[in-house]
Amino acid sequence: MMKIINQYRGLRREIYILFIGRIVTNLGSMVWPVMTLILSQKLDFSAAEISYFFIGSGVIMLPASLVGGRLADRFNKKWLIVLCDSVSIVCYLICSVIPLGIATIVLFVFAGVFQNMEYPAYDALFADLSATKDRERAFSLEYLGGNLGLVLSPTIAGLLFQDFLWLSFLISGVCIAFSTVLIALLIKDVTPVDDCDEEASYQEKKEGVGVFRVLKENPLLLLYIFCSAFYFAAYGQYNYIMPLDMAAVHGDHGAVIFGTVSSLNCISVVIFTPVMTKIFARMRDTGKILAGRIFVFAGYLIFLLLLGFIPGYYVAMLVFTWGEIFATVSEGPYVSTRVPASHRGRINGLMSVFGAFLAGGVDLTVGQLYDRAGSTPTWILILAVTLISALFAIILKARDRKAYPKLYKSKETAIEKENGSFASDIKN
Repeated sequence: MMKIINQYRGLRREIYILFIGRIVTNLGSMVWPVMTLILSQKLDFSAAEISYFFIGSGVIMLPASLVGGRLADRFNKKWLIVLCDSVSIVCYLICSVIPLGIATIVLFVFAGVFQNMEYPAYDALFADLSATKDRERAFSLEYLGGNLGLVLSPTIAGLLFQDFLWLSFLISGVCIAFSTVLIALLIKDVTPVDDCDEEASYQEKKEGVGVFRVLKENPLLLLYIFCSAFYFAAYGQYNYIMPLDMAAVHGDHGAVIFGTVSSLNCISVVIFTPVMTKIFARMRDTGKILAGRIFVFAGYLIFLLLLGFIPGYYVAMLVFTWGEIFATVSEGPYVSTRVPASHRGRINGLMSVFGAFLAGGVDLTVGQLYDRAGSTPTWILILAVTLISALFAIILKARDRKAYPKLYKSKETAIEKENGSFASDIKN
């Protein structure tokens, strides 16, 4: 157990502060988990209308990711995060005191625009503050912190949904405010790590070079962006079609059931992320990316086959979560070790835009198909999208070694040293 915990030691102080900030912020993430239910049960939206909402809000947020990525590469990432959070705090607090309606949803989306604007800066900051050899641990810690905060929030959101939904907005605003103050006061130094290892050669800054030129010089990144976008489009359906199915099958109890299933997702992340990070430390990023797609596919398939059988939802979510963990702990390190440090924010922003664009198209198709044909054909489409992402991951895994040989050489050298050290310990 101590070995699992100790794997997170030795990172920069700022990483731990951001980790705590993630916990507190996500502790108040009580609105998005029940947004589908708010629109369907509180505002009487159909599945197709809900898809229009997600597409429309996604389109509105597209420029935010691009602008946020550009600002992250040009200005202080810490203060960009603080500024964006401050706007979202005000929006959440207003939402908590006005009657639930279209105005509430508009304010919520406006807050989401600024939160999307900060995401490229957050991810780029984690990469800046960690050496290449420590990056997987740093992103694993970020992901763990986010889910530590989410352990209870979906269940609480489900309990507050019927009569105290306003309190969900208030709690969200207060938690983000606490996290923002923490980051503003305690993070002093955001100077990027001076990484001189051979594997860091792909991260050398390229000032004055456009983002599309960087992609042209690294065509495998385009393949990864497609792989990530299809995964993102498939992954989001657990928060869209899954609650609709639960509400259709279980009525008013659907919100509470979905809240507990979402909480299981977060609890599983907290339990399994450190364990899987440790056990699969030697697995290549590309192998983890592929494994993530396979487990997500399996989780969705189990949900479809066991729809109506409540214990089956928890089995499906557990398998789905394993896939989510594999994908999340590998994708941040994969991108940051292959992209110039000067372009991390813009590449992250571009990935978010493309992912949101494709997810919007899938949401629109899924929403219309659900209204017309029901659950089973809709889940078949979602499974197909997941398989497309897995196919891209297979191609990525096959070609990555040739495109980035220094990364593999460095990893193999580290493993050889570790094995030599282990053999020496046994001999002595």
